Amino acid sequence: MNGKVYLVGSGPGDPELLTIKAKRLIESAEVILYDQLPGKAILDMLPESAEKIDVGKYAGNHKLSQWQINELLVKRAKEGKIVLRLKGGDPYLFGRGGEEAQTLAAEGIKVEVVPGITSAIAVPAYAGIPITHRDYASMVTFITGHEDPDKEETALNWELLAKFEGTLVILMGVSMLERNVKELMKHGKSVDTPVAVIERGTRPDQRVTIGTLADIVGLCKQRKVKAPAVTVIGDVVKLHHELAP
Repeated sequence: MNGKVYLVGSGPGDPELLTIKAKRLIESAEVILYDQLPGKAILDMLPESAEKIDVGKYAGNHKLSQWQINELLVKRAKEGKIVLRLKGGDPYLFGRGGEEAQTLAAEGIKVEVVPGITSAIAVPAYAGIPITHRDYASMVTFITGHEDPDKEETALNWELLAKFEGTLVILMGVSMLERNVKELMKHGKSVDTPVAVIERGTRPDQRVTIGTLADIVGLCKQRKVKAPAVTVIGDVVKLHHELAP
């Protein structure tokens, strides 16, 4: 008889932001597939009794391809194991959880998604940036900063995004920051638009770099900003100086 797979969101990195259900499932899983995104504090909580498999997903260095991860989930589940795929943030927000769920469903394997607190909201919050505010933004758009490299064309409409009057939140966008900023300015976004790049959000070593579209790339190079980081673009960034802890 097949086992079951849980696609579990671990949240943005602060272990206290794990859901009660996520913590319970981590403690009872027989097999855990993880990458670096949950962060050391959460990975240190993984039980000794579980088979732990590092599936990589480091920037530019994936230990396993996505199809290999899918294959491993299916294999372990067909061995009758309770399998947990531990993901940073939420599994269904740029986490490829939908692809994994489709694969498992096609194989007749039970799969359950456990939502996690997304870094798109929590990381700006920890930096004193509410992504919506009645005085600054009544809309928000989440953008992947790392599209499928096999795509022939980008799915992002930069002309539309440049005209968007709400907050733009870009996940996994450090390596493409310069391109993204250039696209926005090329399509008419004001060079004075405030920008925040938040590294290792919600963790003890969180770091925030504040600038504008005109200078954020230079500032990030100067400060050697590295992934994981969340980029927030819009007037709500102005609140950082008032609300940051």
